Amino acid sequence: MLAANRQVRANDLAELLNVSRETIRRDLLDLEKSGQVNRVHGGAVVPERRTEEPFRQRMTARLRAKSEIARKAVGLIEPGQTVLVDAGTTTTIFAQELAKLTGVSVVTNSLDIATTLQGAGKEVLLLGGRMATEVPSTVGELTLSEIRRFRADICFSAPVAVHPRMGVFFYDLQEAEIAVAMAAQAPKRVILADHSKLGETSRVRSWLMEEIDTLVTSSAAPKDLIASFREAGVEVLV
Repeated sequence: MLAANRQVRANDLAELLNVSRETIRRDLLDLEKSGQVNRVHGGAVVPERRTEEPFRQRMTARLRAKSEIARKAVGLIEPGQTVLVDAGTTTTIFAQELAKLTGVSVVTNSLDIATTLQGAGKEVLLLGGRMATEVPSTVGELTLSEIRRFRADICFSAPVAVHPRMGVFFYDLQEAEIAVAMAAQAPKRVILADHSKLGETSRVRSWLMEEIDTLVTSSAAPKDLIASFREAGVEVLV
């Protein structure tokens, strides 16, 4: 319930689970001690994320949602196009669908994406640069300068948070710099973000919402949030 609604009321939980409010209170205390919730008056909320989970751990989270997004997003690519894709868990899964296309060129800083597309009958360009510490990708000034050498048709990016008013966010500054540089080289910018990232913010803002053309998200995304993004002028594909 927290994953879907970001907050829960103790009375609702007691009624739903057919237990006493005191039982719920003790359970929420235990969850708060483990860092999974923040207790508030009348219930609990999801704690604000202070750190980012390890990349390989994030790869196994919400796989169905990320696969939904990948299948929908690949339909935005036309034959003969050049595609820029940044490194992320959602874009790594997106690459599995991208591998099924023919006649497209892909430029990426992700080692996982380049490996997935290798031998898939398309031109794949892996950007050089310094190896990132946490994510299997290249980052830094060399990577940024190489990105500026290309002119692409469409850019795909997987941030950690997307807010209809605040914009698009990354946890890592270097990942944000890569995403911004790629978006500057493509007329169409597409954000891939599952429902858990919607309505959230993080440490580094990369774009305002008016700079984004399309948001592709999962079917579990709350309808009111989808409406907020559309009101901000963003095309939303679910």
